[in-house]
Amino acid sequence: MLTVAESRTTPTGWTLRAVVSAHAVAIAGQPVFAGVYLSGDYDGLSLHTAGANVVTSLGYVQLIVAIAVWVRLRQAWPFLTTAAVVAAETVQYFAGLDGTLWLHLPLGVMTIVAVAVQFIDVWRRPLRREEAGNA
Repeated sequence: MLTVAESRTTPTGWTLRAVVSAHAVAIAGQPVFAGVYLSGDYDGLSLHTAGANVVTSLGYVQLIVAIAVWVRLRQAWPFLTTAAVVAAETVQYFAGLDGTLWLHLPLGVMTIVAVAVQFIDVWRRPLRREEAGNA
């Protein structure tokens, strides 16, 4: 049984939660901006482009925080899952710039789902330092 102090999320864990939450909010706007564009409002494309820049930047910030979680809390899963999401977002970003919609659209759906799953996972349990035998 964990004590109250042991079950608390550390400041590093709270930082990861904050960045993942911002990432989730930003990525949720992307299909909305794409929909605005596809309904004939061409300003939606500039919103989608700006959103892509924000989402991609937040992904890389999340990667840095995930490295800190791995080092400080001895939990590798946030880094591994974030690295996969960032790789997918990077491919998706360049596929969008290239107009390769057959790749851009399904990869966009997958990255939104992946960030939503990360959001749920970082909020469902305390993010605390793992002991060597418990990791």
